[in-house]
Amino acid sequence: MELMDIAFPNLGIYLKNVPKSFTVFGFEIALYGVIIGIGVLAGILMAEKVAKKSGQDSDMYWDFAIYAVIFSIIGARIYYVIFAFDQYKNNLLGIFNIRQGGLAIYGGVIAAFATLFVYAKVKKQNALLMADTGVAGLILGQAIGRWGNFTNREVFGEYTDNLFAMRLPAAAVRSSDISESIAEHMTEGINYIQVHPTFLYESLWNLGILAIILLYWKHKKFEGEIALLYLGGYGLGRVWIEGIRTDQLFIPHTAVPVSQALAAALTVGALICDMIVRKRLKDKKMKEE
Repeated sequence: MELMDIAFPNLGIYLKNVPKSFTVFGFEIALYGVIIGIGVLAGILMAEKVAKKSGQDSDMYWDFAIYAVIFSIIGARIYYVIFAFDQYKNNLLGIFNIRQGGLAIYGGVIAAFATLFVYAKVKKQNALLMADTGVAGLILGQAIGRWGNFTNREVFGEYTDNLFAMRLPAAAVRSSDISESIAEHMTEGINYIQVHPTFLYESLWNLGILAIILLYWKHKKFEGEIALLYLGGYGLGRVWIEGIRTDQLFIPHTAVPVSQALAAALTVGALICDMIVRKRLKDKKMKEE
């Protein structure tokens, strides 16, 4: 297997010379960044579409997106650096180099929600309605952005021989991402690893969440319910996927993956919040009757 090749043997797919970057006028551009950019644009367009259908000012979401993108990238980087600081403690300038990856989605999500609530307060908008609208774009952007991990040869799981098993040349990935389980299946003469393509699992899961969001929108019981659906739905998938990844970020001095713990907390929290609000609405309706 050549260094830049990627294969899905059980699907009969063999991709030769999949690049990590390309050059324009002598300047190297990482595909990771290009794909993230495409995801951002697609997400904004999706939010605009949902806003129009729900009678909102769709132009407002383009304005909001400028702030959201900037602070989400900063948040995603800060989150990653905090929980992977050992990679940067001897090279602090490396903290500012995001062209090779190193963005944690949950950091971006936290920053995006914080930015939204500040923006809504300043602009005197309905923050919960904006959150419902924004998460449709956010989940689409995440689904597309995960393919940046594909070109970067990162965000994969343990060894597997299932239908979606992916093969990568061992020399093309970070040695720290090759677990003992993966290494055990690298017999003499084999120069590749065979793993779960967790980036693919998450991308497909996110598209499923998007479909549910769009179908349920007209049936939501209260403002903010779609945002809770996103937090719970995405969190549920992340709990599973994070458990099989080999590049987990851990809570300091523990063996607990921080994103898995956060995903579990958000899933449970979203469910509880939804139940509480629904009960209050039901009680209010009964009193009115």
